[in-house]
Amino acid sequence: MISLIFGLIAALCWGIHDICVRYVSQQVGAFPALATILIVAALLTTPFAILFGDWRAMDLSAIALAAASGAVFTVAYLGLYKAFEIGPVRLVAPILGAYPVLSVGWAALSGQGVSWDQWFAVGGVITGVAIVGLLSRDDESGGSQSAAIIWAVLGGTGFAGTFALGHAAAHAGSELPVILVTQIVAVLGAIVLLLAAGGIRLPTRNALPMLGFMGLLDCVALGIVIAAAGMARPEFAAVASSTFGMITVILAWLILRERVSPGQWYGVAITFTAIGYLAI
Repeated sequence: MISLIFGLIAALCWGIHDICVRYVSQQVGAFPALATILIVAALLTTPFAILFGDWRAMDLSAIALAAASGAVFTVAYLGLYKAFEIGPVRLVAPILGAYPVLSVGWAALSGQGVSWDQWFAVGGVITGVAIVGLLSRDDESGGSQSAAIIWAVLGGTGFAGTFALGHAAAHAGSELPVILVTQIVAVLGAIVLLLAAGGIRLPTRNALPMLGFMGLLDCVALGIVIAAAGMARPEFAAVASSTFGMITVILAWLILRERVSPGQWYGVAITFTAIGYLAI
């Protein structure tokens, strides 16, 4: 399915992006990095949305849903950045990537049928996350592991809400304007967070190329997941995109040299096997 392929492309973009987050958030700070990346993403989207977007289809409900998606996206990225700032990657990445659990729960609450094997996969996600968390040590983090877990849960919940609201907005309006409105609201939210954290702080010049690259990755990933709203089974794009955590863990092992014990690899394998099954 095309929506599933879109989700996998988004996962690759966010997997590379999150490895960059681990470096940039510690060197530049989470809020300046977040604001810069979201501004770059919005600037990249603007010309396409203006030239090719169907703005006449954007009624008040579509604008409101897109704005809500952007606000929740800010919360999602805040959770992601703070979680990776504390780390370790192998602890927070599976939690962040477990948001398909919320998709299944929302489907059940909405009256859609959820089979026993899907619930079994949900249990696998929770079990794998618990194994990784229990086998991590405090001295492997940049702070409290309980805080890292809380931020990661906030981030994962935010991503699930972002995609649900974004798809609803795209159905009510048009994909490109929805993406741009979502990004603009996310930028405003990031600026508010930046001001609340002590005022505007510009990233160093050396960090700008990486931040620009991360903005491009974010633009592609968010854009194609929301654009999947017009395809069959758009939820598959959101579910498939959650596998970014698997890419992040592997890259952290290869690049950051984070030690992963056999037991933790087992927990990661359970988590992402279950997530993959939910994407089928």
